Amino acid sequence: MTHAAHHRWTDLPIDRPLALLARRRVIGEHVMVSQVTLEAGCFVASHAHANEQIAVIMEGELEFVVGVEGSADCLTLRVKAGELLLLPSNVPHSARAIERSVVLDIFAPPSERTGIDELGQRTQ
Repeated sequence: MTHAAHHRWTDLPIDRPLALLARRRVIGEHVMVSQVTLEAGCFVASHAHANEQIAVIMEGELEFVVGVEGSADCLTLRVKAGELLLLPSNVPHSARAIERSVVLDIFAPPSERTGIDELGQRTQ
């Protein structure tokens, strides 16, 4: 990309890779940002991906399980509006929306498909 690209969230297309989850995103050359809305009760099953991810909670509250469930290093974390979670690449994680939540997910490197896309395909 050689030029700046100006976007308005409301002008970007919405996709719904999972029930109760809506996503808009901008994919750059080296980074991707997604605006994700999870309705209360939305569950994103455990998955992992090569992308490093930062989940910035803009509204609401989510419960994340990070690591292999049942292992000694598995963590359960509640992350609220104004907080963020850094997820290293290839670390399994799941999320459950305690209430309606809006998250900015930042991924590097970018990719057309992420862990939730793979999950959505398995449930269809």
